[in-house]
Amino acid sequence: MWHYIGRNWFRHGLVPYKGGADNKSPLFFVIFGLSDRLFGVNYWVPRVLGTMVQSAGIFYVYKIADHISGKQAGLLAMSFYGLSVLWHGADGKYVSFTETYEVFCIIISFYFFLTSKNKKGYFISGLLIAIGLGFRLSALFVIEALFITSIQKGRMFTFLFCLGLLSGIFALALAGYLAGINFHDIFTCMVTDNFGPGSINNNDFITRMVQFYNLFFYSEAIMFYPLVLVYIFIKRKVDWLILWAFFVFIGINVVGNYARVDLKELLPAMSLMGGFALAHLIDTFRISMRKIMFIIWACFSPRLLEPFVNIQPLFTRGVQRPENFCHEPFIQPDEGAARQLGLWVKANTRPWEKVYVAGYGSQVQAYSERLSPSIYFNVTQTPIAKERLFADMKKTKAAMILVPLFPEYKRWVDADLRQYVDQLVAANYYFDRCMFNYSVYRLKKRG
Repeated sequence: MWHYIGRNWFRHGLVPYKGGADNKSPLFFVIFGLSDRLFGVNYWVPRVLGTMVQSAGIFYVYKIADHISGKQAGLLAMSFYGLSVLWHGADGKYVSFTETYEVFCIIISFYFFLTSKNKKGYFISGLLIAIGLGFRLSALFVIEALFITSIQKGRMFTFLFCLGLLSGIFALALAGYLAGINFHDIFTCMVTDNFGPGSINNNDFITRMVQFYNLFFYSEAIMFYPLVLVYIFIKRKVDWLILWAFFVFIGINVVGNYARVDLKELLPAMSLMGGFALAHLIDTFRISMRKIMFIIWACFSPRLLEPFVNIQPLFTRGVQRPENFCHEPFIQPDEGAARQLGLWVKANTRPWEKVYVAGYGSQVQAYSERLSPSIYFNVTQTPIAKERLFADMKKTKAAMILVPLFPEYKRWVDADLRQYVDQLVAANYYFDRCMFNYSVYRLKKRG
């Protein structure tokens, strides 16, 4: 999805929300647009960059702890964060998400705030947290923690922090304006259309409670809680670190999606708490640092199967035989098959022709290097999205429409969307062939 939108921006001049709608920020799409401009259709560049940024965040967690409590606390905090950020319970395999960049900006913002030897550092701290906000709006909750902490330091510190924050927001807004991005579209896609009917956050109370417990109590996160309690007991006051964790926790609950990747926003604060608490206990009770580090690495190490599962596709490149598809049972194509289908679409359409892939077909759409007739090229099932999809499809006829045959299409996509596509195909298209469990339809020639 993000590669498609970024590519449309950098290759076709279609700014975000005009060349494809999603709830991510324009700043995030820059990464994917540059990736396409430099290396073509790929997914490895954003992942390598995300890994580098995340690793830099681990280093600055160490720097914060080292500055405040010494090298021992730094090594402990770095170990906690470096291991936990790879957990399955935090969707550790996803390094090219907005959380990676947002959390990195938050970490270095705190670093400049806490280590600054002059007033300039507070301005830089505000500027950096503004960039984090540009990647993900949930950084707004961390801003509250930094703002309260700056008030505790004095009016001048608060003024400089706020000046940096507002300067960063103004710079991002100006860049968006000069790029031609509509701010109403930003607000609609990133805020208002994420909390209504059909949105990813439109869950009932029971579902939200189940997701809440899965994220906070049925995941590896519970290993941090004793250390957090020890830290609170040692401090016996609300400091910057407790404020950081508290406001992030509030933010996760306000958004209410409880995706596993959301836990990454809480991990830096808990890792620092764990590092400080454990360093205090080691010094107080003269515990062996080497034994503690062994226990941490044994308990907190991620248990991921992906590196082993992906070895074969890495060397086979996921090549799929067409004869394995288009007969019962209709299995959903994997990434390799989606890539092959996208390349087939590219070879069998002209560059200016529009292609619509029904359902969640963003992989096929990206590899086809063809524009969709609608900005909602990947299923979004809110009233606003449906209305816009119907209008776009009526206004611009796609030269080719691909309709899934696999059962997940009926389970995941609302009946009214499927019915609209079926009616459109019946009225204006003819069946061409089946490819990788997609029915391929071509536009009838007039006359």
